[in-house]
Amino acid sequence: MAAWRAGPRNLLTDIAGIRVGHADDAALKSGTTAVVFDQPAVASVSILGGAPGTRETALLEPENTVQAIDALGLSGGSAFGLDSAAGVMAFLAEQGRGFEVAGAHVPIVPAAILFDLANGGDKTWGRFPPYRDLGYAAAAGAGADFVIGSVGAGAGCTTATVKGGLGSASTVLESGVTVAALVAVNAVGSPLVGSTRHFWAAPFEIDDEFGRLGQPAPWPLDGVEVRTKLDARPGGNTTIGIVATDAVLDKAGARRLAIAGQDGYARALWPAHTDLDGDLVFGVATGGSGAVLDRRQRAELGAAAAATMARAIARGVFAARAAAGDRLPAWSSL
Repeated sequence: MAAWRAGPRNLLTDIAGIRVGHADDAALKSGTTAVVFDQPAVASVSILGGAPGTRETALLEPENTVQAIDALGLSGGSAFGLDSAAGVMAFLAEQGRGFEVAGAHVPIVPAAILFDLANGGDKTWGRFPPYRDLGYAAAAGAGADFVIGSVGAGAGCTTATVKGGLGSASTVLESGVTVAALVAVNAVGSPLVGSTRHFWAAPFEIDDEFGRLGQPAPWPLDGVEVRTKLDARPGGNTTIGIVATDAVLDKAGARRLAIAGQDGYARALWPAHTDLDGDLVFGVATGGSGAVLDRRQRAELGAAAAATMARAIARGVFAARAAAGDRLPAWSSL
């Protein structure tokens, strides 16, 4: 790991050809994040949580026809938030993007949602939820620079102990290949060790990206105590994320990358992948570096994907900010 370093932005957009945009509503305490690819990207998915909410994930199975996607959507709003992908599709259709079939172009936008309906925000939106419009705005505003924390899909996120948030991180390997992650942290479990302010992801921190507290010493007696959200229920929680690389991978390789990203969840959250989570990771390969990896390099890529995802989770919680009506404290206020 000594040869690894964060990319210049320490964001998903350190991979060329990826843009990220947010749209959220403070009163709603919810929002959407769109990840737009300048060129169609190879992608697959791994779902390990027991209560996922998804759109267009079946086509990401390696044996299925569509090989590349135009964008990804992450959204709050539970199942209502799946409408956000329609907004992203509408924006891409205006740009002439999409999978060509029978003379038509269909933008391919898989999406995943998290449950933030009980976080204190005003969800009385009337007949139609606002997520389609939020998805369009997020895609239209996508760029190389974006903020993390209480924004976009992370606007209403919570964990067992503190507010969650939208996090991102990147890693440049010694070979020059980049792997990066973006995640909305709304977990059943906790990102913190016991009752301390220390992050489970501490061993993977680069520089001081989330406070450089390191691991607690001495180890607290409640360090491995299982802390979960009170009154958790199926569909009530989820960590949804994306791990991407500029290496050349096929759909099976992208699936393996997504599985490695799930290891980052297990490194940064305790517990993870519960029956009440909808934990999901999209794996994406742009191929922009032209690098075709051998077995040793693939193993390193997987390790870096897990470490990068763990860092992104901690960074999302670290960057979350307190707001009126919050039901949990922000990490910065502990």
